[in-house]
Amino acid sequence: MLSDGELGTLKRIAKGVAAQFGGNCEVVVHEVSERSMNRSIVAIENGHVTGRNLGDGPSQVVLKQIGKKDDQSTDDHLCYLTRTPDGKVLKSSSMYIRDEAGKIAAIFCINFDISALAMAEQSLAALTSTMSIIDETPARISRNVNDLLDDLIDQSVRLIGKPVTLMTKDDKVRAIRFLNDHGALLITKSGDKIAKHYGISKYTLYSYLDVKTGGKNND
Repeated sequence: MLSDGELGTLKRIAKGVAAQFGGNCEVVVHEVSERSMNRSIVAIENGHVTGRNLGDGPSQVVLKQIGKKDDQSTDDHLCYLTRTPDGKVLKSSSMYIRDEAGKIAAIFCINFDISALAMAEQSLAALTSTMSIIDETPARISRNVNDLLDDLIDQSVRLIGKPVTLMTKDDKVRAIRFLNDHGALLITKSGDKIAKHYGISKYTLYSYLDVKTGGKNND
């Protein structure tokens, strides 16, 4: 059972944590004893998060602990999800406070309402997700056409997923067609640079635009 001094200390800590993280953070101190079976909450801050008050009964975590005969192996339970009856999603942590004999006398619980944050995270994920199969990294905004050509060439290589030295003819055809589809060949003298990068002639470069893929031979 908690002494008055221990309870006072826990109340101060609870008030400090709640003040630090604001109105969405509920902090509860449960007493763990036979007398607390029906009235385990001995301190609470921001009880509106779960709708509980001082003197209310134990949670499932507390009730389970009260019923334990051996609590020596009980570890703190940190950063798990809980949900209130009215649908709030909480990020919770339960820390076990032991008396001088090593027996659990109280449970210090933090319940942070992350419902709004979870909704914001989903909204942001919807805005930042992409269906691109070429490159999942953000595209760079190029300052000039030479940089743009370099970026497109890099993207064409990532599209294939292997170094140029390991590419088959079909791989190179696919890469060249990607560059053509994205306007790379419209850039002045791009043909020379692309041909050099892929180790082929300019004649071969333009012939690849008419080649049907399917072969396994190397250029």
